[in-house]
Amino acid sequence: QVRPVESGGGLVQPGGSLRLSCEASGFTLAYYAIGWFRQAPGKEREGVACISSSGGSTYFADSVKGRFTLLPDNRRNTMYLQMNKVKSEDTGVYYCAAHGGWLPNVCRSSADEYDYWGQGTQVTVSS
Repeated sequence: QVRPVESGGGLVQPGGSLRLSCEASGFTLAYYAIGWFRQAPGKEREGVACISSSGGSTYFADSVKGRFTLLPDNRRNTMYLQMNKVKSEDTGVYYCAAHGGWLPNVCRSSADEYDYWGQGTQVTVSS
């Protein structure tokens, strides 16, 4: 069963760092594009970042560009979202999603494009 499993959320101060993990349970990370999404209270789910199965293509939302990084670890079959210089507006539930079948250098930022979703992990940025 294809099931992304997120972890690593928590409380972090503004300007701090946090690393979220997405374990590829039941599938091989190297064959799936991974997207990260977040949903703040009262807001719609938005695309934060994505990476193609080859790792050759990435996307970052303008709001996180230069602060967030994607770190694939194929040996651990885990994708990491490194969040640096976090801001209060980064607060929300973060979801990892997976899609297989795209070309190796394709990833997409729309939630509708992904087939498999994790349960989410809460990130709260507050002093």
